[in-house]
Amino acid sequence: MNQIEKYIEINLEKRFGKPVIKGTRISVYDILNWMANGMDKEAIIKDFPVLNENQINACLTYAAMREFKINIAS
Repeated sequence: MNQIEKYIEINLEKRFGKPVIKGTRISVYDILNWMANGMDKEAIIKDFPVLNENQINACLTYAAMREFKINIAS
């Protein structure tokens, strides 16, 4: 959880309040979508040098935590 708070923010003035990597306009959705379409961490970092592996891992953690919370609520 600490990793999420360190790297991800939700700001209503950025990307309509979607979670983004702190200090960027790159959304968690963008990163997850790139990975779902076959990009690996190295390719994402190469295309977006502002990102690092810890930020990408935070996105994966964020998605896992959301899925966990959804399953508990069911």
